Amino acid sequence: MADLQDELHATAEVGELDRPDVEGEFEPDVLEDERGLAVDAGPEADEGDAAEDPLVRAHALLAAHPVADGYSGLPWALRHLPWYDLELGESTIDTDVPRLREGHVAALFWSLHLPEGLVGERAVGATLEQLDLVRTVVEAHPEGLRMAHSAAQVTDARNCGRVAVLLGPAAAAALDDSLGILRALHSLGLRVLTLSGASWAGENGLTRFGEEVVRETNRIGVLVDLSGASDATVRRALTISKSPVVFTRSAARALRPHPANLPDDVLVELGITKGLCLVPLTAEQTGPSVRDVADHLDHVRALAGPECVGLSGTYDSGAAHPQDLSDASGYPRLVAELLGRGWSESDLALLTWGNVQRVLRSADFTARAARSRREPSTAKIAEMDG
Repeated sequence: MADLQDELHATAEVGELDRPDVEGEFEPDVLEDERGLAVDAGPEADEGDAAEDPLVRAHALLAAHPVADGYSGLPWALRHLPWYDLELGESTIDTDVPRLREGHVAALFWSLHLPEGLVGERAVGATLEQLDLVRTVVEAHPEGLRMAHSAAQVTDARNCGRVAVLLGPAAAAALDDSLGILRALHSLGLRVLTLSGASWAGENGLTRFGEEVVRETNRIGVLVDLSGASDATVRRALTISKSPVVFTRSAARALRPHPANLPDDVLVELGITKGLCLVPLTAEQTGPSVRDVADHLDHVRALAGPECVGLSGTYDSGAAHPQDLSDASGYPRLVAELLGRGWSESDLALLTWGNVQRVLRSADFTARAARSRREPSTAKIAEMDG
């Protein structure tokens, strides 16, 4: 009951989010310039420069409403490094604690995705190794990182000056067509599952077993990720999922015809179902400049609504990134661009922090209700799709 009360208290409007005064977070009167140097943002700056300089305004806004980044490829990247220290800083990767702080990132989804070709027991084993690596890394960096499994724990980590690390998305192949493995992964912390790449979620849409996978994710509180899924799978999942779906790496297909980007009618449907499109900061999907990324954010917001758009750095995934967004420190420059386009503080607060918190809470509340009505599924793919 105490946990539920904590969750309910955490549902305050985004505009009312606390701005904790803790070590490791940017103070409202101490900001940084584009080189990461401290600048004085005292009363004179508030009345003068801050009102005119979008970058100073961006830092101030992000101090109050930090970034919840929807996708990081860091676990797989770290597997190839002989040694690293994320708290000290690591130049061979895109993400470390100093750059997360410079970019005002307070929560980060760490992908458990695998190289193509791993299936069956090999995929299950490799996913477990990825999960173990994440836990080991977080435990080795206690001053900067903290594991989180819920919206309340994400907020707690932020209030303690730590970056919250959430597990997922994992690949559908990690289930090996077993709902028992799905539940086991959830018990270990998994919070997002990608549906693409499975026999039960192909070009023709979800099979009967695939629909059962979606129902079971709803029952246990795992978010369904539809980035990269076929249009038929996307449309069916939007219809049957009782919890908001997410697209962890999708932009607007009307602006850039990438297969993982979303057509306008899906964006409209996403707004109706209150899902979340996390726009990736990659040159391939959004374009080579900050302005290109902002164009996609404008487009998604216009069609799906400000409650349904978020950010996906997609750093350390092997992708090329737009100029001035080359690593996790670049978010203030993107927010400055959006401020220059007239985005309100409330819409930006939803974009950076509030929308991810909303879908995490929605998944938890949906799961609590579903578990009172539905037993764990024992469905077998051979019985349903054979």
